[in-house]
Amino acid sequence: MCFHIKQPETKEEFKRYYHLRWTLLRAPWNQAEGSEIDAMEDKCIHFIAIDESNNVFGVARLQFNSNTEAQIRYMAVEKTYERRGIGRALSNAIETQAKKSCRNKIILDAREPAVGFYKKLGYNVIEKSYLLFDEIQHFRMEKTLI
Repeated sequence: MCFHIKQPETKEEFKRYYHLRWTLLRAPWNQAEGSEIDAMEDKCIHFIAIDESNNVFGVARLQFNSNTEAQIRYMAVEKTYERRGIGRALSNAIETQAKKSCRNKIILDAREPAVGFYKKLGYNVIEKSYLLFDEIQHFRMEKTLI
């Protein structure tokens, strides 16, 4: 399967980006469309995984928390596209951009089922963080960027 990671550029790409974020991260818990968008969107860098037919099947956001720390937010890949290197490619793109922006640490809050994936990428669990929608346990993880 051929795909590449890029930043959404057009209105249509952003529309598909946000819709996929909602579909994967909010809709299964009966959250309204629009709940996937927060007040930080314009200050962040967004990434999509897209194929040669312009299908968007992976999303992620890079947020800058300070002059030294970045954060991965809203990362998700459609179930039928998992285990194809897409999550790793999204993470790599985010880490590369964070380094270019002079951040030396990246954090994230992983849903419990994703902790193993992030550990394989070199992230360490710091602590149990929060419970989303009263049922999705998250864990704070971090990685030092070299």
